[in-house]
Amino acid sequence: MRLDLADLRLFLAIVDAGSITQGAARANLALASASERLRNIEADAGVRLLERRHRGVVATEAGEALAHHARLILRQRELMQGELLDFASGARGTIRIHANTAALTAFLPRKLAPWMATRPHLNVDIRERTSKEIVKAVSAGLVEAGITSDQVDAAGLQLHPVATDHLFLITARGHPLAQRRVVPFAEIVREPFVGLAPGSALQDHIDEHARRAGHALALRIRMNTFGGLCEMVSHGVGVAVIPDSIAQSHRRRHPYQRIALADAWAHRRLCLCLRDWAGLSAPVRDLLTHLAGDAGVPPLP
Repeated sequence: MRLDLADLRLFLAIVDAGSITQGAARANLALASASERLRNIEADAGVRLLERRHRGVVATEAGEALAHHARLILRQRELMQGELLDFASGARGTIRIHANTAALTAFLPRKLAPWMATRPHLNVDIRERTSKEIVKAVSAGLVEAGITSDQVDAAGLQLHPVATDHLFLITARGHPLAQRRVVPFAEIVREPFVGLAPGSALQDHIDEHARRAGHALALRIRMNTFGGLCEMVSHGVGVAVIPDSIAQSHRRRHPYQRIALADAWAHRRLCLCLRDWAGLSAPVRDLLTHLAGDAGVPPLP
């Protein structure tokens, strides 16, 4: 059968009206054109679809079957059009962004949860990366945007601050450094450390600064979660460097001291990182506008 959507609409219009004349009018066709198309539909089907009566037409059993499937096909087309429209408008699809450890752990969950709750057809794929890796990915067009530190060299890209992200040293309360308010990172690189699991963007970042200070960190143990890391530190297993937002959130459960790092690289802001606002897809623009909405900085364009 070579029926097209116009044929199906015409046939349904005739069946619903119970009249070829009224069905043609509903389909915006001349009676002669509608009658010709109806004859072609029946010839193509190879079976009589309508029973002509004195006061109109009624569908035969075969006609009822065609009408049933025609309604399903046209309804499915409407659903397809609506779904594609959702993709085009940004109401459906998958957003892919990269984020550093602090953004992924402390910033994004509280910001993303209410936003995603009102967009049930949108998915978000977040990959943890170091700030340098995020800049490279955005520059190369692998992702539309990322959340990185303002300490990274992002030449050619736009950075929009959304939150502070200072790094703090945490130690057990009885540690010799526990009474200090500020300490340079170079002074603690020889301390026993509690680190994050291999592959952690934050741990890679801290390890890099340790190498710049001329000494690899002496990692006694690596933990998969910040909760486990903080518990180790509170028992005196070693010291650690983590974002202050995370240090504050775990401090009630695990007693330890927070000490500010004197180094400029530890005084960071989380930033949205993108190439060009106009080139972003609609859902990414929506998300970034939400993330920057109450950051205390000018809104995105």
